Amino acid sequence: MWLASPALPIGGFSYSEGLEAAIDAALVTTEAEAAGWLVQQLHLTQARGDMAAIAQALPAWREGDLTRVEALNDWVLHTRESSELRLQTEQMGRSLTDWLRNQHAEDPGRSGCVAQLAALSRRRPTYPIAFALAAAFIQAPAQQALLSYTFGWAENMVQAAIKAVPLGQSAGQRILARLTQEIPAAVAHAETLPDEARQAFSPMLAILSAQHEHQYSRLFRS
Repeated sequence: MWLASPALPIGGFSYSEGLEAAIDAALVTTEAEAAGWLVQQLHLTQARGDMAAIAQALPAWREGDLTRVEALNDWVLHTRESSELRLQTEQMGRSLTDWLRNQHAEDPGRSGCVAQLAALSRRRPTYPIAFALAAAFIQAPAQQALLSYTFGWAENMVQAAIKAVPLGQSAGQRILARLTQEIPAAVAHAETLPDEARQAFSPMLAILSAQHEHQYSRLFRS
């Protein structure tokens, strides 16, 4: 629950992941369109990409397989098709890594985890891979870790929709309720994907993100 909290100081509230650009392009103008957009983003980009990477990174962290972790981290970086999306995963990954370091600096029983954290810090840690390490620290089962990650993502995105569409709080809660119904299926799908089925193919999202980088007026960093 702590890892899912929007209050976690990693900056997730700063990003809309292309939603603000979709709103500016009049692709999302209503509560129903915002809900549909986020449900599709959940299944088409999150479940097949970052969530699948987390599911695979968790056992790698637990087994100390840093080669596998590095390969997954590189894959996440390579899937970022705009500079702002890459900035987001790097900034949030770095912030979560710093938070973990502060949380466990004085814990003598966590020497192995701290060593893993140091290994991640030497790379460009992405948010999904740093999240997997955080879940490994607390020995969270994969399903619970993915539910936590995805609900945190959903809350941030709903807050972005409330601010940018704009929508009322009640509309935001209805969208969140719909996402909550969809999340278990997305998690189950992410857990089944092997390397060759993991993907991040969302060309319209990439185009909107590139346009957002030059958008005249905006609230969010992506």
